Amino acid sequence: MNLAYVSLAALVLAILVSCFTELNVGILALALAWIVGVYLGGMTLNEVIAGFPVGLFLTLAGVTLLFSQAQLNGTLDRIAHRAVRICRGNAGIIPMMFFTLAAALASLGPGNVSTAALLAPMAMAVAGRAAIPAFLMIIMVGNGAQAGALSPFAPTGVIVNGLMDKIGLPGQEWHTYWTNLAAHALVAFGAYFLFGGLKLFRSSQVFTIEQKPEDIALETSHWITIVVIGTLLVGVLLFEVNVGMGALAGAVILAILGAADHKSAVKNMPWSVIVMMSGVTVLISLMEKTGGLDLFTAALAALATPGTITGVIAFVIGLISVYSSTSGVVLPAFLPTIPGLIMRLGGGDPVSIATSMNVGAHLVDLSPLSTTGALCLAGVSSAENVRSVFNKLLAWGLSMTVVGAIISWVFF
Repeated sequence: MNLAYVSLAALVLAILVSCFTELNVGILALALAWIVGVYLGGMTLNEVIAGFPVGLFLTLAGVTLLFSQAQLNGTLDRIAHRAVRICRGNAGIIPMMFFTLAAALASLGPGNVSTAALLAPMAMAVAGRAAIPAFLMIIMVGNGAQAGALSPFAPTGVIVNGLMDKIGLPGQEWHTYWTNLAAHALVAFGAYFLFGGLKLFRSSQVFTIEQKPEDIALETSHWITIVVIGTLLVGVLLFEVNVGMGALAGAVILAILGAADHKSAVKNMPWSVIVMMSGVTVLISLMEKTGGLDLFTAALAALATPGTITGVIAFVIGLISVYSSTSGVVLPAFLPTIPGLIMRLGGGDPVSIATSMNVGAHLVDLSPLSTTGALCLAGVSSAENVRSVFNKLLAWGLSMTVVGAIISWVFF
């Protein structure tokens, strides 16, 4: 039996399952890797699980734990409420502010999903009161959250940078972050002004933002959290502190000082995504050993040339990401193919291909079938408006496969 084809079939099965069921595909991937490696390939269990990304797992655990504490103790929520006050009720500026706020918060460490969960309800409530179309607000707050997704401090950024280090592309953290942020800003602001943002400015509509004192007051626990997060950022940027271990240390400090509910924070961590990413990585590692990754790479290489690969790969990966997990399934499956792609195509810039994958995969995540889009849709207050917004977001997500391909082909 050709293990290369079997392992490739296992990956294809995992991707299909992730698209059409609620099963955590990481668990499925681990089971498939065990069956294929041990019972069909004659490997030992230790050889199969050697592909488990221990360092990446610890980094994700540390970062998500620290920002889970910051979210549960109200620090991030109070920062968001203070930011809303800056707009002074100007309907045209408010969606732009939510893009900026979402991008900033996601970049600091919570990532796109947590930021969308935090800000989307507030953004949609404000949109309803200020007569801002729900679709416009979702484009801004959702793309803002996605814009910060590949920050070196955010969970998806940690995953992507770990994968890129593994394939020989280290030191690309900030390039990856800025290109993704620029692509989302271009798309979001372009759509905002195209679909009605200018009318909001011309209306000169102003409304009053009512906030309770407890919504904005920073207590001792919040200041401690801000200092800990700030210290972590300085340590990572200036002193090469490992972001995962630094975040774990920060989480311990918050717990010891009683500034956060450590037990609830552990429960609130995105374990589903962490397990998903880890399991798929084990299966990809097995594919490398059996030759299945080479088959997958050859199939991708057959679709493009060195001159078109950035656009083609962005379209393909975007189409799959509309239905599947970007950080847990799609990027762990596709990024490892880059060295083989370049070899089979006879040329190409690995950084440009990786950037196209990252941008193409994230631009589509405002689809209501993706987590960020679904969180934003859940904040729409009018039941009659939900179906209309759902259809618009679905059309938006599918159209971003083409937009992402064009952006990647032109710029990368």
